[in-house]
Amino acid sequence: MFDAITNIFKIPDLKKKISITLGLLLVYRVGAFIPTPGIDGAKLAQFFANIAHTQGGTLFGLMNMFAGGAMERLTIFALGIMPYISASIILQLLTTVIPALERLAKQGEEGRKKITQYTRYFTVVLSIIQSFFIALWLENPDRFQGLQIVQFPGWGFRILTVITLTTGTAFIMWLGEQIQEKGIGNGISLIITAGIVSRMPEAFVQLVALSTPGVPGGDVQIDAFKLVFLALMFVAVVVAVVILTQGVRKIPVQYAKRVVGRRIYGGQSTYIPLKVNQGGVIPIIFAQSIILFPSTIAGFVPHGGMQRFASALTMGRPMYFVVYSLLILFFCYFYAAITFNPIDIANNLKRFGGFVPGIRPGRQTAEYLDFIMTRITLPGALFLTVVAILPSIINRQMGIPFMVASFFGGTGLLIVVGVMLDTMRQVESHMLTRHYEGFMKKGRVRGRMS
Repeated sequence: MFDAITNIFKIPDLKKKISITLGLLLVYRVGAFIPTPGIDGAKLAQFFANIAHTQGGTLFGLMNMFAGGAMERLTIFALGIMPYISASIILQLLTTVIPALERLAKQGEEGRKKITQYTRYFTVVLSIIQSFFIALWLENPDRFQGLQIVQFPGWGFRILTVITLTTGTAFIMWLGEQIQEKGIGNGISLIITAGIVSRMPEAFVQLVALSTPGVPGGDVQIDAFKLVFLALMFVAVVVAVVILTQGVRKIPVQYAKRVVGRRIYGGQSTYIPLKVNQGGVIPIIFAQSIILFPSTIAGFVPHGGMQRFASALTMGRPMYFVVYSLLILFFCYFYAAITFNPIDIANNLKRFGGFVPGIRPGRQTAEYLDFIMTRITLPGALFLTVVAILPSIINRQMGIPFMVASFFGGTGLLIVVGVMLDTMRQVESHMLTRHYEGFMKKGRVRGRMS
C-alpha cells in the first residue's frame, strides 16, 4: 500500500492531475468561509449552536451537510452543489419519459454534451429559486428565535443574496468540471466528499467532549465501553458499505460464432454485471428530501395541523423510521426501474449474437433479467435502509449530536466510501498502464455503483 502511494509521485502526469485536484478542492474550501454580504455571522452562529442537536432534521440540515457547513455560516457557497445534483437527477428521470431527451441520450458524446448544457441551465434556475427563498427566510427574525440575522432587509438584500449564492453554485459547478477534465476522479463527487470530510475534525472534537470529564460541553454521556463499541461499529459499517457498493450479480453471456470471409467472430464468453445497489445514494437523497419537507414547511407556516404533522415525522419518532424506510425501499425499486431497461439489453444481445445460456434470446431474456434485478434489489434496498437509519438510531438512543452520528452511516458515509473507491480505481488504472503495481496485489478496485 505504501509502495503504491510512493509510486504515484513517480508518474509526472498522475502527479500533475492529483496536484490540480487538490488545488481546486482547496479553492472550494477557502470559498466556504467567505461570508455572504449583509449577514450578521455572530448571531447566525449563535442560532445554529442553539439548534445543533436538531440540525439534521430539516432540508437546510441536508444542504448544510453537502455544503460542508457553508449553509450554517451562510457563505458564498451556502447552496453548495445541491442544485446541480437536483438538476442532474431530475433530467435523468425526465430522459426516460421525454422522447426528445431520450434520443439525445442515445446520440453518444454530442447528446451527452447537450444534456450537460441543459443541466447547467437548470442548475442556475434552481439556484435562483432556492437562494430567493433563503433570503426571505433570513429576513424573518421569528425563524431565528428573535435574532436579527439580516442587517438591512429588503429587495436590495434579496437581489444581492440571489446573485451571490447563484454565482457561488455556478463557480462550484465550474470547479467540478475542471477537476473532471484536468484532475483525477469525478469532480462533483469529490467536492461533495471534501465538504463532508471537512466536518470530521469538528465531529471528533464533539465526540471527545461527550466522553471526557471536565471538557466544556462534555456531560460524560459516552463511557469507554460505548466509545469502543462505536469505533468497532464504524469499521463494520464502512466494510459493509464497501461490500454493498461493490456488489454485483454476474449474468453469464455467450456470443455465437460467426464466419465472415476467412475470419471467425464471436464465440467468447462474458457477463452482464447487475448492481445490487443500482441507485447508489440517490434513493436516500429522495427519501430525505420528502420526509424532511414537512418540517421545513412547518418552519415557514405556523399552522396547527402542519405543526402536528411535522412533529409526527420528527427524526427519532416511530413514524419517522417507518415512513423513511418505506420511502427508501420504494425509491430503490423506482430508480432501478427507470435506469435499468432489460428490453434494450436483451435486444442488443440478440442483435450482436449474444445470449444467456439456457434462456431464449429476446423477450424471455428480458423477463429473466428483470426477474434477477427485482430479486437482487430487495437485499440491497434493505441493507441501504439499515445504513440510512443508523445515524438517527445512534442520535436517538445514545444522545450523540446528529453531526457526529452522521459519520456512522447515512448519505455522507455512502458518498465518501463510493467516491474514494472510484478515485482509487482511476489512480490504479493510471499506475497499471505505466507498469506500476496498484493498491491491491489481488483483484481490482471497482468503481462507484451510482
